[in-house]
Amino acid sequence: MMLIVTGGAVHIGAISTAYYSPEGLIEVQTTKIPGHKEYTISESLARRAIEVLNRTVTIAAGIHYDNITKSEIEMIVEIVNKRMDEYLFNKK
Repeated sequence: MMLIVTGGAVHIGAISTAYYSPEGLIEVQTTKIPGHKEYTISESLARRAIEVLNRTVTIAAGIHYDNITKSEIEMIVEIVNKRMDEYLFNKK
């Protein structure tokens, strides 16, 4: 399953794929673009999604707003997490 998380100027800052290892453990592999910090969101979302959906999940994330403050970033992360929960728990 592929999910895309964007906001502001659309771009790709990080891509995370969560999958089950042969031992049955959840593994997450992330590719991050230099200078971008979306991996902090994409990794946690991929991990949460695989736990609920029980299948390989890839999250592509790119969120950019000029001159954003720390509190605005925290608000965006909260919104993204809420939307992910809405998606995951309405999808089951």
